[in-house]
Amino acid sequence: MKSDYIKKGIEKTPHRSLLKASGLTDEEISRPIIGVVNSKNDIVPGHIHLNTIAAAVSSGIRMAGGTPLEFPAIGVCDGIAMGHTGMKYSLATRELICDSIEAMALAHAFDGLVLIPNCDKIVPGMLMAAARLNIPAIVVSGGAMLSVEGNDGQWIDLNSTFEAVGGYKAGTMTEEDVKSIEDFACPTCGSCSGMFTANSMNCLTEAIGMGLGGNGTIPAVYSERIRLAKTAGMQVMELVKKDIKPRDIMTSDAFMNALTVDMALGCSTNSMLHLPAIAHEAGVEINLDIANEISAKTPNLCHLAPAGPHHIQDLYRAGGVYAVMNELTKKNLIKTDCLTVTGASIGENIASSVIKDKNIIRPIESPYSETGGIAVLRGNICPDGAVVKRSAVHPDMLVRKCTAKVFDSEDEAIEAIYARKIEPGDCVVIRYEGPKGGPGMREMLSPTSAICGMGLDKTVALLTDGRFSGATRGAAIGHISPEAAVGGNIALIKNGDIIEIDIPGGTLNMAVSQEELEKRKNEWKPKEPTIKTGYLSRYSRMVSSAAQGAVLK
Repeated sequence: MKSDYIKKGIEKTPHRSLLKASGLTDEEISRPIIGVVNSKNDIVPGHIHLNTIAAAVSSGIRMAGGTPLEFPAIGVCDGIAMGHTGMKYSLATRELICDSIEAMALAHAFDGLVLIPNCDKIVPGMLMAAARLNIPAIVVSGGAMLSVEGNDGQWIDLNSTFEAVGGYKAGTMTEEDVKSIEDFACPTCGSCSGMFTANSMNCLTEAIGMGLGGNGTIPAVYSERIRLAKTAGMQVMELVKKDIKPRDIMTSDAFMNALTVDMALGCSTNSMLHLPAIAHEAGVEINLDIANEISAKTPNLCHLAPAGPHHIQDLYRAGGVYAVMNELTKKNLIKTDCLTVTGASIGENIASSVIKDKNIIRPIESPYSETGGIAVLRGNICPDGAVVKRSAVHPDMLVRKCTAKVFDSEDEAIEAIYARKIEPGDCVVIRYEGPKGGPGMREMLSPTSAICGMGLDKTVALLTDGRFSGATRGAAIGHISPEAAVGGNIALIKNGDIIEIDIPGGTLNMAVSQEELEKRKNEWKPKEPTIKTGYLSRYSRMVSSAAQGAVLK
């Protein structure tokens, strides 16, 4: 056992003494020692209940003959961090989480790990750590928040609160209307209830084989979530016994499965940052071209919020991720022989799963669209690529020419949107918000939701070298690469330029000649960094392009 490094032989007397100081008996020390990585905190609604999950995991480990030892991981709430400096830290914490798990796991010679994330960056950060460490590991998340029916008969979620602000600013909602949504939009603990980034990554954890069936869809408040956690605790002991490691599971084929499920579910565009980053740690290459190839042949079977009215609780009721995957096998789109944390193949895992509600999961013969929920665009604005959640774009905005209104920060853009300076036919361009320029590549749910709340989502586009929440809907095109901070062409757009969007055709261009672009390039000067000290300053110097998953180099 790896833990023999800290417990076997006369030379390890001091180590055993310290373990006994923590209350461990000789019997507990003799067993496989499993690290339980708990990202519980009192700030994030998706994480406030994770002590309950961790306790269940520890019970499962003990039942199967192991010794659980818990340690923490940080977690940022993207919703609370949204719209201010705090959001600069969100993506950057992914690397902190991965690095800190590496430090704890190797310093204490754990035999295996159970990773307990729930929200946006915590899930990929933990999967990155599992791939990097390559010791037996399993992921069990905290589960999704429930959605409830609002006063108007529509099911509401966190996105409803952001759009309500836009409605209030547009004069279509009263303060009392907004307060009513505020009080009921987030009714339980758990990750926010739509197919936003957290739930996207928790579902993709199943698809890639690192989580048990139901990991992405069992609601946080269901007792089945506790049973799942106990089972995960027991199953990690099987992984240790059989020496099944994350890189045995997270193979190239497994990532292709994850990308395929991503397209079928209509996941958050943030998956186009996180899957390449996880793959990088696993020694697998994923790029945006591969994503587009898979999107081109994968039908979109689900329209979960923000693309449609359904939420994760509905996907769970309709059969979950496994039912979606089994449906995709009808066109041989899933590589069924991939190993998973169950010890069986993904094909064996999903074989008995069926669609229970065809309004939630469309049959493969009648999808929402013949292509996937995410599209990668290229053109003179984004030679290295840009990403849009195609399934959440109104049909009127799929092909569009619009007029650029340019802002050098999210804050400036929000001020203009709230002041009602954005008009139908505009294209809001927000730049210097990329991984280096932000720094930290802020999510921009506030401006996109304001645009939707004001009823402009059918006539206004938004482009950025930053990124968007999975809750974003509309023609919101992010991850534009190269970013403005390194002289990417988004830095050269001027007010009044015509922006040409063709999402089905996969292109994004400004109607500016190459000669004019070269002239603007020669006149461009780098923007002074907004943050020059601390972690974000170091992050800015080390982070790669969004097209490479914004990994640290």
